[in-house]
Amino acid sequence: MPDPKSTKCPHCGETLARLELPEGVFDHPYDLACFNDACPYYVRGWKWMEQQFGVTSSYRYRIDGESGWASPLAVWSPTALRSSIAPNGAAKGGQA
Repeated sequence: MPDPKSTKCPHCGETLARLELPEGVFDHPYDLACFNDACPYYVRGWKWMEQQFGVTSSYRYRIDGESGWASPLAVWSPTALRSSIAPNGAAKGGQA
């Protein structure tokens, strides 16, 4: 699993946040994602999604917590998925 304390977004350099995933839905407990609203990847995503698909959405840089593969994380608003960010990078149950 990627280290959430040292993994940075390649688009803006911010440390990635630990995004807790629903239990029983995924085969791993968390992904890492960039929640910097000034990240160029996220900012240009709004225009790209509108032009390509006619939808009001964007994407954030994400790393799969199990495989380490990077991919976009679709978001429908600037606050989408923020409630799933683990406080202080802690895993469920208080384990880091």
